[in-house]
Amino acid sequence: MPGAIQSVERAAAILQLVAEYPAELGLTDITETLQLAKPTTHGLLRTLRDLGFVEQLDPGGRYVIGESLAHLGQRRLDANELRSHSVNWCDSLAGRSGLATRVAVQPAGAPGEPVIVHHVFRPDDSSQTLQVGTTVPAHATALGLVLLAGSPALRRHRPRQLERYTGRTVTDPARLATELAAVRRQGWACRSEEYLVGEAGLAAPIRNTGGRVVAALGVAGPSDLLCDTRRRPRPDLLRLVAETARAISRDLAIARR
Repeated sequence: MPGAIQSVERAAAILQLVAEYPAELGLTDITETLQLAKPTTHGLLRTLRDLGFVEQLDPGGRYVIGESLAHLGQRRLDANELRSHSVNWCDSLAGRSGLATRVAVQPAGAPGEPVIVHHVFRPDDSSQTLQVGTTVPAHATALGLVLLAGSPALRRHRPRQLERYTGRTVTDPARLATELAAVRRQGWACRSEEYLVGEAGLAAPIRNTGGRVVAALGVAGPSDLLCDTRRRPRPDLLRLVAETARAISRDLAIARR
């Protein structure tokens, strides 16, 4: 049986991304989010436009989904499906890292703070509270940064005044934009004591077959267990989180073929 055709997967990812937030996405937004070369993205968009699958508001302007494909805006990864493919991997990650493991998604409908859809307690006897269904601040958590970096619409709808939770919280929009660019480039995010004093988080993206970020997987715990003295993530832990996120992404891709 022939394998997947990469150009078709990329075109589908563009359609899904544009359909999710109509009238919001430009060429640079799509290129950075899907990690494609700009000429590749431009060529695919031009073809989709010529076929009527996307519309361009004006020459050189932003793209919206074509009328015949407007229903694609309703297509989202179901949280139950995501959990079913994440549960075993998250259990393993929590056991191997000794840290709490969580999966977060962008909320359905209007952009808002990330929602925890799966949570595995850290494997110790300490008192812990289940966080499924709760939200986390997008700009002050590793899970939130991954989702912000992967969603142009979510970035545009974030509050102009970013809330400060600790003395380390990044609230400057320019600095946050720089950090989000780094997250897209390196494929992971780390936050140390920006939401809770003494706590840190490390996260990586879960992607669909076209490369679009559909969720974030992360671990959280004491800063000294996750980070070094420069607040950089431990290399072994970073590798473990990134590998687990890629494994979940592969499982989702296989299940949807």
